Order: sequence, then structure tokens, then C-alpha cells
Amino acid sequence: MVRRLASGRHRLRSKLSAFLIALAVITVLVGCVEGAALEYRLTISASDGGSVTGPGEGAFTYDSGTVVDLVAVADDCHEFTGWNGDTDGIADPYSPTTTISITIGEEPARTVTASFAPLQYGLTIASEKFGMVVGPGEGKFTYNCGTRVDLVASPALHCRFSGWAGDVENIGDIDAPGTTVLIDRDLTITASFEVVPMVTAGVWHTVGLKTDGTVVATGYSAYGQCDVGDWTDIVQVAAGAAHTIGLRADGTVIAAGGSDEGEADVWDWTDIVQIDAGKLFSVGLRSDGTLVAAGGNEYGQCEIAGWTGIVQIAAGFYHTLGLRADGTVVAVGATGEGRLAVAGWTDVVQLGAGAHHSLGLRSDGTVLAVGRNNYGETEVGSWTDIVQVAGGGLTSFGVRSDGTVAAVGWNEYGQCLAGDWSGIVRIDGGIAHTVGLRSDGTVAAAGYNAAHQCNVGDWILG
Repeated sequence: MVRRLASGRHRLRSKLSAFLIALAVITVLVGCVEGAALEYRLTISASDGGSVTGPGEGAFTYDSGTVVDLVAVADDCHEFTGWNGDTDGIADPYSPTTTISITIGEEPARTVTASFAPLQYGLTIASEKFGMVVGPGEGKFTYNCGTRVDLVASPALHCRFSGWAGDVENIGDIDAPGTTVLIDRDLTITASFEVVPMVTAGVWHTVGLKTDGTVVATGYSAYGQCDVGDWTDIVQVAAGAAHTIGLRADGTVIAAGGSDEGEADVWDWTDIVQIDAGKLFSVGLRSDGTLVAAGGNEYGQCEIAGWTGIVQIAAGFYHTLGLRADGTVVAVGATGEGRLAVAGWTDVVQLGAGAHHSLGLRSDGTVLAVGRNNYGETEVGSWTDIVQVAGGGLTSFGVRSDGTVAAVGWNEYGQCLAGDWSGIVRIDGGIAHTVGLRSDGTVAAAGYNAAHQCNVGDWILG
């Protein structure tokens, strides 16, 4: 009996010990579980235009309660726009440098993305007078940073592009009308233009056109034909016997000097693209290829109303020439001495008219001539490499591509000494004097100077 009781107690103690051991193990295990930090996955990425350098991009594992530094870096020409995705816990979702807290109770996996966008800048484009910007236009435009924008400047008729001004550091070629500009900040640029300078000779006076559209004149001015000092915005000039006319940039025409035959009655002309002046008449070419005329018409030199398709005109003493787009030529006026015998001319690109003769420059650089030849003024058959022709009273001139001059005709006053000139880009002849524009903008003159029509030595036209 005693032995049975002792055995029972021993078994009870053994079970109790086993229970206590098991309980201790469980307690230890529970304590270990309660003390362990939970782990969370954080995936970080970046959109185009930038990257995340802190902690980087990819999937990372952090203990709960960890504070992670986030650093977003924008590429050139981009800006950081914010953190997107699971943004709870991000201190400032709109700052490229911020923190994110890993907190118990969140989803075990989170994703955040750094977003970037291209920077945008304004491009303001303007133009000075005598031209415009046709590509991309004028005004203010907005482009993404890093964009290359094509620029196309278009000069007005008888004008030329002279350069880009303003924020020009990013322009490919500031001297080219067609170029590009790189957008990397707000930019303002302006296209500059100038008039193509020229000289023209009347019977006894000389007129010069400057690149700024103003006009100078010297010589006989009893009728006020040299009173052009207040003219502005002029793109072409022409000198007659006792009058001067000027073509404005807006297509209207101004005049100074005598108008006994109505040769200066040009004030109502519009849409004109070229002018010329004869002895007592004026002619204007409209943009549609038709003509208008004013002044003396004794020989029918102003009967040009039916002409169409004309691209250039020239006026002599009593005759008018018109060049068609197809290279053929028409003429009206005094028929004497064959000055109107141009019906068979072809492949003509430019015209010139003397007092009693006509000149035509062919595309191959040779020259045609008809009309009076008392002084050899039409003997131009041997000329080659000519780029511009002009007729004087009884003279003919041609500018060669190398800037030298060919000259024939009456030379009593040395007006044909222009044949010794160089660097010439344009020439014209009066009744007994010759003037030439050099490539440097200065002016040469030779011939009769009783009225000071050759006093051009101090002129600088461009």
C-alpha cells in the first residue's frame, strides 16, 4: 500500500516536471517571437528623365520602424515632379530629398516611384523691318528643354538677311537665315534684315540707296530730283531725267523732282515690286506680273497695260522693256534704230536700257544688244561671265562675276573708264557719267561732272 502510494507520487512529480519544462520552453519561444522585428519589402523605381540614388532602385527589405532616406536626381533638361505609389509615410512627396518610414501595420510590400518631366522654356521670336521669320514664325513658343528648333528668316523683296540678335549663344549659325537654336532656357531672338544697297544714274544726277532704307543723291537738282534726304523704308530707287522715284517696303512708290509729263504721279501705286524711270516717264511692276506707268507717252512707251507674266522691267529714254518668266522679252515705245527688236530673244534673265538701245543678259553670262550703235554701244557679243548689265545714254556696261567691268560706247568724258574698276557689284550709266557700287559699300564714278553727279567719293551705302 505504502509502496503504491510512493510510486504514484513519483509519477505525479515526473509529469509536473515535464509540464514545467514544456511551459518554460513555450515561454522562451513566445518571448523570442515577441522580441523579433517584422520585415517589410520596399520597391523603388524612377520614371524616364531621372533616377533614385538613395538608396537606389530595386527591391529592398527593411525592419519595421526603419526610416529610409530617399534621394531623386533629375537628368539634364528634366525636373522632379513628385513621389508616386504607396506614399504613406513619405515626409514630403514633392521633395526630391526626403524620407519614408517603415511602420508596423502596413502592407508587407510597398512600391514608390520618383516621377520626372521635361523642363519647358519659352522662345520669343521677333524681326526687324525688311523681313520676317517664317519658321517657326514670330511670337512666343514653348518647347521642351533640349529641343532644337529650326529657324527660317525670309527677307523682303530687294532686302537681305543680316544676322540673328539677342540670346544667340545656342544658335548654330548667327549669320545664316536658315539655322537651328537649342532650347536650354528662356530665349529671346530677333532676325535682322537690311536693304540691298544700289546706285542709279539719271541724266545729270546720281542716287544711292543705303542698307537702312535711306537715300542720298547728288547732281543737277533744279527740279528737286535730289530732294530725297527724308525718304525712309525705301528698297529700290530709279532716276530719270528730272525726277527720282523710290519703292517703299510696303509696295507703294514715292517721287521727287519734275513732273511736266506726269512722270512723278506715282503716289497712288500699290503692290509694286520693281520700278524704273525713263526720260519723262515712270514704270512699275506689280506682284501679279502686270505693269503700271505714268508720264510722257509720245512714242507709246507707257502702253504696257496688256502685259502679263512680267518679272523685270527696264526703261530707256523713250522705250520700255519687259522680261517674261519664260525668258522672252517684250518692248514698246520709239521704234527707231531697232531698239525694240527683241522678239527673238530667249533665255534672258536681266534687262538693261540705254537712251536708244536695249540689252539682255542671258543665263549663260553672255549679252544681247539691239538699237543705236553710233559709238559701238551694242558691240557686246564677245562679253562673257556677265552677272549684271546696264545701259547709259550711249554706253553699255556689264559687271563680271569677278567684280570687273566691261564697257563700250561713247567715251568723250571718260564714262567708259569704268572698265578699269574692280570689286563692283552693280553699275549704272547716265547720259555722260557712270557710277558703280563696290562690294564694300563704297561708290565709284567716272565721266561728266559739271553738275557734281560724280561727287560720290564719300558715300558708304552698306
